[in-house]
Amino acid sequence: MATHESHIYPIFSELLQRTDKEKLLKQKAIVIWMTGLSGSGKSTLAKGLEKKLYQDGFLSQLLDGDNVRSGINSDLGFSDSGRKENIRRIAEISKLFLDCGIITINCFVSPTREIRKMAETIIGAKDFFEIFVHCPLNICEERDVKGLYKKARSGEIKDFTGINAPFEEPEKARLIIKTDLQSAEKSVNELYKFILPYIQFEKKRG
Repeated sequence: MATHESHIYPIFSELLQRTDKEKLLKQKAIVIWMTGLSGSGKSTLAKGLEKKLYQDGFLSQLLDGDNVRSGINSDLGFSDSGRKENIRRIAEISKLFLDCGIITINCFVSPTREIRKMAETIIGAKDFFEIFVHCPLNICEERDVKGLYKKARSGEIKDFTGINAPFEEPEKARLIIKTDLQSAEKSVNELYKFILPYIQFEKKRG
């Protein structure tokens, strides 16, 4: 009996390659994966970076937790399996943008090293830039822009990262940005300066 997989015939080798699209866009594609507690400043940093990239002529795509959860991943819950599938899909989407030559900015709590390693494996270690947006829990709670910590403390939200579910800090982040110690503008500039050498397009001589 034929399996479902036996009817799948990928045509990746017949398509235009990532290098062709990077040449068209005059940029190098990478996937920026911001991880950190809710309220640490991931979304603020991502939005600031997106604007700065645009101003300097770079094409990027921002993937944010709430936006993805309200769209392509609206069928998923917050169980362990739901969280894992959420990140798996996001990583696969990021890989599609990567193959299209686009700089992809992700901001997801993605609390465990295992779940981030899965994303890195899908995307590829060379193109996966794990950025740890570091901010102490008490500062994140003070900000609590969405009121999530208050709900978690009252028991309204179960398994909330940082309160009754663990957050595992990255062991080998490409960059650590401490958002409690500097302004959002300085954080954006720090991240932009770090990634710039990796996204600049180099013309071949000859």
